[in-house]
Amino acid sequence: MNYEAIATWSQVLSSVLFLAVLVWMWVKFIQPAVVTAQEAHNARVREAQRHRDEAKAAVETLHKEIEGARRDAEAIRQRAGEQAARERDEIVAEARSEGERLLQSARGELDRARAAARDQVRGELLEKALALATSDARARIDEAVNAALVDRFVRTVDHDRGTN
Repeated sequence: MNYEAIATWSQVLSSVLFLAVLVWMWVKFIQPAVVTAQEAHNARVREAQRHRDEAKAAVETLHKEIEGARRDAEAIRQRAGEQAARERDEIVAEARSEGERLLQSARGELDRARAAARDQVRGELLEKALALATSDARARIDEAVNAALVDRFVRTVDHDRGTN
C-alpha cells in the first residue's frame, strides 16, 4: 500500500467533503438569507417606486389644481375690476347727478335770495323816500295848502264817479 497515494486521496476526499459541506451550508443557511435580503431590498425598491409614482401623480394633480386656481384668481381679479369700474361709474354718475341737483337748488336759492334782497332794498328805499317826502312836504305845505289839495282830490274823485 502506498501511503502517499492514500494521503493524496485523503486530501482530495477531505477537500471534496469540505466543498460539499460548504455548498450544503451555502444552500441551507446563507442562500436563504441572501434571497430574503434581496427580496426585502426588491420590495423596498418597489415600494419606493410606488411612492415615487404616487408623488409624481400628486405633483401633477397639484400643478393642475394650481393652474386652475390661477385661472380662477385671474377670473376673480377680472370680475372684481369690472365690478369696481361699474360701481365707480355708478358712484360718479350719482355724485354728478346729486351735484347738478344741488347746483340747481343753489341757483334757485340764490334767485330767491336776490329777489328777497331786492324787495328788502326796495322797501327800505321806499320807506326812506316816503319819510323824506313826508318831512319835505311838512316843511313846504302848511294847513291851508293841504286843505286845498284835499278838496281838489275829493272833487276829482267825485267827478270821476259821476262820469262812470
